[in-house]
Amino acid sequence: MAKGESGRIVLEVDPELKKALYSILAHKQQTLKDWFTDKAHKHIEENKPELIKSFLKERNEI
Repeated sequence: MAKGESGRIVLEVDPELKKALYSILAHKQQTLKDWFTDKAHKHIEENKPELIKSFLKERNEI
């Protein structure tokens, strides 16, 4: 899948998954954008130390 410079992310998912996700988000009065952004920020923070280690390792191997 292409990665552009815009802020858009386009995904194709199973229609039943989409329906269930939107139902839960509506019940919680949350948008898909807010849910995704929250999950993405948490995922980045959880994996940042590992990413930094890999960058440092690559730098030391050069």
